[in-house]
Amino acid sequence: MPLFTQTVSGVCSNELRLDRYIAENLGLLSRSQIKARQLTALVNGKEVKISRLIKDGDVIELSWNEAQPQHIIPENIPLDIIFEDAATVIINKAQGMVVHPGAGNWRGTLANALYYRRLEQGDPCCGEGLRPGIVHRLDKETSGVMVAAYNDEALAYLAGQFKSRKVRKIYLAIVGGIPRESRGRIETCIARDPRDRKRFTASTKGKYALTLYRVIKTWKNHSLIMLRPKTGRTHQIRVHLRYLGHPIVGDSLYGFTDTAFPDARLMLHSKSLTITLPGEQQARKFKAVLPKRFIRMIHCLNTEG
Repeated sequence: MPLFTQTVSGVCSNELRLDRYIAENLGLLSRSQIKARQLTALVNGKEVKISRLIKDGDVIELSWNEAQPQHIIPENIPLDIIFEDAATVIINKAQGMVVHPGAGNWRGTLANALYYRRLEQGDPCCGEGLRPGIVHRLDKETSGVMVAAYNDEALAYLAGQFKSRKVRKIYLAIVGGIPRESRGRIETCIARDPRDRKRFTASTKGKYALTLYRVIKTWKNHSLIMLRPKTGRTHQIRVHLRYLGHPIVGDSLYGFTDTAFPDARLMLHSKSLTITLPGEQQARKFKAVLPKRFIRMIHCLNTEG
């Protein structure tokens, strides 16, 4: 039975139902999974119902039943493995790969590839099907470092570090224009855009989000920026750079048509991830090499008139 402990933070309103906090802020389980997997909860040491209202500073302790195996089709898809052991795998995800099967994307995902890999390695658990192990997600068009787990215990251990903000994530992005400040912080709440349900937007309501940034290099009309998201909201970096006034080149959802690079795809890359692996005491830093699309674009920008 996986266990999870955390001090509540990031509740933009004064109070929030515990089940909503688990599903929407933590992302550990959906609200239907909370019931199906018989989650039990303690708040400040006392057992409570999942409808209990919580606030920043409350200490929550959660436990739930293991997931039933998922019916994922194994597929022999090459992966760029940075590190792997019996519990954890660190991948340099390619741009264009969907992380987990879903509507319209049941094949060709990272989960399909990982299932095949474990079957090839003779993992006895795979006879029962692949258990969910996606600790965090990268957008389809975002490349770079991400971590996945091979069992529920590793999943809970790794996810706990993301939710308590102990994981250090560094991204690189090429954006349009040159930010006024060479470094700074972007701090907003993020909510779903009421005009377009596929998008999110910076708002006074929603989930608290914080991104630190530093400009690495500038050209005439573009900048290379290093970003450190302190929270992990959906599309956070893309939303925050749009909010800053410098959307990412190639971002069809939050960006613009860049006349210098009209055919560019999303120029966002997860450069490094620092996390403590199950069974270890010290955090490790895992890096992904700079993708060719970045090298090509930087070369073009360096040689522009």
